[in-house]
Amino acid sequence: MNFEKIEQAYALLLENVQEIQNELLTSFYDALVEQNGSYLDGNIELDSVRQNNEKLKALKLNKEEWRRAYQFLLMKAAQTEPLQANHQFTPDSIGFILTFLIDQLSKKEHIDILEIGSGMGNLVETILNNTQKNVDYLGLELDDLLIDISASIADVMDAKVSFVQGDAVRPQVLKESDVIISDLPVGFYPDDNIAARYEVASTQEHTYAHHLLMEQSLKYLKPDGYAIFLAPNDLLSSSQSDLLKKWLQKHAQIVAMIALPEALFGNAAYAKTIFVLKKQEEQAVQPFVYALSDLQDQNDLLEFSEKFQNWSRESEI
Repeated sequence: MNFEKIEQAYALLLENVQEIQNELLTSFYDALVEQNGSYLDGNIELDSVRQNNEKLKALKLNKEEWRRAYQFLLMKAAQTEPLQANHQFTPDSIGFILTFLIDQLSKKEHIDILEIGSGMGNLVETILNNTQKNVDYLGLELDDLLIDISASIADVMDAKVSFVQGDAVRPQVLKESDVIISDLPVGFYPDDNIAARYEVASTQEHTYAHHLLMEQSLKYLKPDGYAIFLAPNDLLSSSQSDLLKKWLQKHAQIVAMIALPEALFGNAAYAKTIFVLKKQEEQAVQPFVYALSDLQDQNDLLEFSEKFQNWSRESEI
C-alpha cells in the first residue's frame, strides 16, 4: 500500500468534490456521487475536474488504496456536514476483527454475505479487501444517499458488490446467506404496528430497532451460518433485554461475545460489543467471551486470535 499515492488521491478527490459542490450548490455527499460518476464516464464540463480525474487514473490505485483515500475524504466531510451517529462508518480496526471472525467461522471457500444497514460501504470494502474467502455480497440500506455513495465508490473501485434499498425491519425477498453482518443502528423503531409482528416487540413503548433487526436477520441466515452484530454493551441488560433473551432461548444461541475498548467510541455510552449468533441447535456451544483492551496493541490482538482459534477447535465450530 502506497501512502503517498493515497494522500495524492485524497487531495485530488477533495478538490474535485469541492469544485462540483460550488458549481452545483449541493451537499458534499451529493457532489461526491457526481465526482464518482464523472470519474467513470468522463462526462463533466469542469475542465479542472476532468484533468484531476486523469491524474487519479494515472495513480493506478489498488482497491485498498482507493478505500483509504475515500475514508479520509469522508472523515473530512464529517467535519463540515456531520451525519447522524447511526450513519458513521465502522472503524477499520473493527472491520479487521470481523474479517478474522468470518474467515475463522466460515468453512466454505465461497460464501454469501448479507449486510443489514450497509451505510457508506466502508465495512464491506474492508472485509472484501482482506478476507481469504470468495464473497458474494449484498448490502441492504434504507437511506438512498448512503446507497448512492456506497454504490458509486464501489463502481470506482470495481468492487463486486450489490446494494438494495429497503427498510430491513419490513419483510424483504432475500435469499439465505452464510454470514450476516450489521453494525446495528441503535434506537427505537417508530412503527409499532410493524414491530408488533416480532417476538421481541415491546407492549410498553417503541421497540428497540436493533432487537428487531436481530430477529429479522436470522430469518435470512442459513442453518449453519453465523450472524455477526455490533450491538450496545447493555444488549443483555437493557430495559427490553428480557424480550430479547426470551427470543434468543427459542431461536438462537450466542456463540461469541467480544467486548471492544470503550475508548474506540469516544463516549462510553456508545460503546459496542461484537455478538456472534447462530440458529438454535440441540447441541449448545460454550460461548467464547473476550474483552479487547486496545486494538492498536498487537500482543492483545495476537492473544485474542490464538484464544479464538483454540476455542473454535475445541468447540468444533
